[in-house]
Amino acid sequence: MGNDLTALADYLATNDLDGYLVDAAGEDADQRYVSGFDAPDPYQTLVTEDGVHLLVSGLEYGRAESEAAADTVTNMAAYDAQELRSEYGPREGTLRTIAAFLDTHDVSSIAVPEHCPVGTADGLREHGIDVTVETDDVVGEIRATKTGAEIDAIHETQAANQRAMAVAEGLIASAAVRDGVLYYEGEPLTSERVTTEIEITLLREGCALDETIVACGADAADPHDRGSGPLKAGESIVIDIFPRDKETGYFGDMTRTFVRGEPSDELRRRYDVTYEAFEAALDAIEPGVTGDEVHEIVCDVIEDAGYATLRSDPETDTGYIHGTGHGVGLDIHEGPRLSFGGEELEPGHVVTVEPGIYDPEVGGVRIEDLVVVTEDGYENLTDYPIDVEPEDRR
Repeated sequence: MGNDLTALADYLATNDLDGYLVDAAGEDADQRYVSGFDAPDPYQTLVTEDGVHLLVSGLEYGRAESEAAADTVTNMAAYDAQELRSEYGPREGTLRTIAAFLDTHDVSSIAVPEHCPVGTADGLREHGIDVTVETDDVVGEIRATKTGAEIDAIHETQAANQRAMAVAEGLIASAAVRDGVLYYEGEPLTSERVTTEIEITLLREGCALDETIVACGADAADPHDRGSGPLKAGESIVIDIFPRDKETGYFGDMTRTFVRGEPSDELRRRYDVTYEAFEAALDAIEPGVTGDEVHEIVCDVIEDAGYATLRSDPETDTGYIHGTGHGVGLDIHEGPRLSFGGEELEPGHVVTVEPGIYDPEVGGVRIEDLVVVTEDGYENLTDYPIDVEPEDRR
């Protein structure tokens, strides 16, 4: 049985549409969620009033039959797809196959997500299908509220994430200091070395990540700088890891900031203020509170300490220069947002809480946990110490 798509069915009924079509590979979060299937090449998922229907290649047919959360699975060969491609070319042959698939399900009008390929949408229109681009992100709204199984999957990924963070922290904690530079096994300990050890750990945990952040000093003052070069004593080292479980597809996300050696008084103060803002955000999270309100509370703490935010100065490039958090699930960034205009929080929402303060002259600080909104507050899916001084927890 697949996910509850009642809201999508309601959208189709309200707009007098026959179906909702996703044309994408399984790496697309909406595709994976609606179909309950993952394949490396694009396939089609159709949602109608009578269920979820997949159109897949012969290569994926057997696996889709056994794995997909769909009411029907159809092999493209049922519509002579190969012959159509030979006669009309790959693009037109595929469009004719999809059009025949839609006709089988009595579908002449469809909605497609905003990220639907333009070629698919225009091509189906040429075949007499009424195509509407759905701009309300209905599936994204459904995905934002996680089921118990989804929360468990995210929790498992976060547990693996924590084990990777322990490896990174251990390298920093056990490194020697020579002339202000960290050394490990006789070589300068670099961002690249720590990143590699994080990736190896996560691979062993069944997770993958395209990139991670191990940024030191001025690099750490740019929230999305991946970091490079030797790590230095007395400077902040921001480690932000956001892996994806290769089996379930669900992400985790966590950030810690470490200083090996003695931080400056100003860096220590910024760390303390960030932690105060982090705690204030957590205290505010409960159903009915908006992401906007949580973000405002964080801005209050940081501004009261004398640092700029994008609320106090929309053009600032130092201080607090991003939102407080975002949803996490099959995408690393999804709804809801803990930021300006952020939505009302509901039980089942899984969000990051990640305030930070940044300045190239001082360094960057960010602290991030991953939590799920519950009926009466929140549950923290992260169980990892928060301390500026690194320890070897491997």
